[in-house]
Amino acid sequence: MTTNFGLIIVGDEILSGKRQDKHLPKIIELLSVRGLALSYADYVGDVPERITQALQRAFASGDTVFSTGGIGATPDDQTRQSAAHALGVPLQAHPEAQAMIHERMREMALERGEPYDPDSPDSLQRLNMGVFPAGARVIPNSYNKIAGFSCTGSGGGSVHFVPGFPVMAWPMIEWVLDQHCAHLFHQAPHTEHSVLVFGAMEASLTPLMERIEHDHALVRVFSLPSVDHPVHGRHIELGVKGPSAAIPAAWADLRTGLHQIGAQCGTELVRNR
Repeated sequence: MTTNFGLIIVGDEILSGKRQDKHLPKIIELLSVRGLALSYADYVGDVPERITQALQRAFASGDTVFSTGGIGATPDDQTRQSAAHALGVPLQAHPEAQAMIHERMREMALERGEPYDPDSPDSLQRLNMGVFPAGARVIPNSYNKIAGFSCTGSGGGSVHFVPGFPVMAWPMIEWVLDQHCAHLFHQAPHTEHSVLVFGAMEASLTPLMERIEHDHALVRVFSLPSVDHPVHGRHIELGVKGPSAAIPAAWADLRTGLHQIGAQCGTELVRNR
């Protein structure tokens, strides 16, 4: 079984440069160690219409998608509302999520040596973070017990909503992967095999690349030019990637083709997941 994994990163602060996104490289890492790969990523500001559109695509995709940011309870947090609009369902209090919030607030009151007042304005405001689209499932938050949530659309896409804070988001994403996607781990071993090619132009390599992809249907050929590499200087990393079982034949074919055109080849690189 295979599935595509996607990532939606929500927040004006990312697009404005106030904060640097740390989620993309981390999600790639979390997937890779489980033999999985990220297929796409979207960056969206705090604009409800844009968030809704991104989520509609995700819910219709049949993919497993993680959405980070915007699930708080302040006016600039619009992800929960946008998820409900994208699904065409109302927002409603989630008993389990709100029970976790009550538990957290009791702990905070105890730490301050104060009585816990569940009807205080602060308590009622915090409970809004336990209001999810109807039918949502809880993602536990081990950091502060303010849960995230998962929803599945009619198109089969499952979106898992977590906070924007990495210290919370990353363990929650790992929990989703380990609880719901373990059957996909290392089911499709993938290999990239490449070589550094010097003194060649991409145009001169294109016919060889096209032939490799034609003759090896499961394999994709890639070309990554570099003009100012600090060690290797100007070169092209040329390689094949795809199911591990299909790579040896395609790689041998590629190397033979490079030899036939007199390409100057250097370091070989192999990456597995």
